[in-house]
Amino acid sequence: MTPRVAVLDYEMSNLRSATKALERLGARAVVARRPADAAGADAVVLPGVGHFGEAMRRIRSQGLHGLVADARDRGLPVLGICLGHQLLFDESEESPGVAGLGLIPGRVARLRTERKLPQMGWNSVAWRSGPPMAPPSAAPADATYYFVHAYAARPQSDEDVLGTADYGETFCAAAGRGRVMGVQFHPEKSSTAGLALLDRWLAWVREGVQAAA
Repeated sequence: MTPRVAVLDYEMSNLRSATKALERLGARAVVARRPADAAGADAVVLPGVGHFGEAMRRIRSQGLHGLVADARDRGLPVLGICLGHQLLFDESEESPGVAGLGLIPGRVARLRTERKLPQMGWNSVAWRSGPPMAPPSAAPADATYYFVHAYAARPQSDEDVLGTADYGETFCAAAGRGRVMGVQFHPEKSSTAGLALLDRWLAWVREGVQAAA
């Protein structure tokens, strides 16, 4: 089956690269600028690049915060990418007083490192979870992912950490609670390893659709 994935567009995201990657992997990517655009979607992707506070302002003004919360409540898979991953949390040190989507308890804080910020480049991830995020044991051990960020999520519960990376400090590179997940890196820009991760996530989406049929 071809899953229908709503990719949210609030004009602060890597929209084109995310939709193209999903389409390449066999999904039907539908750009959603308002809640009605996502009607009938099997999953939601929240990409993002930029400032936490401005992103939340735009998301709320377009009513997309309700769309994401509704998707969570209905048990649909939600995937946040880069800034979209950070927006899944309660708040960010980057924008004091601005509430995030609050789908994963915790906050976002600036990386505590003496290394140059933002981190911009390839880094490996130590996975703690199983599917759909962690690669199979047969995958190459040297797989890396592309990061561009100066802030990282700090989940309230360690159980919500799906993978970590190191950049002068160990930080949360992937998080999830229920069917809501996020990755700090850009899978759509992470070559074979990133596309493989998105492919595993889409397979998980398909399994959920088939189970509900």
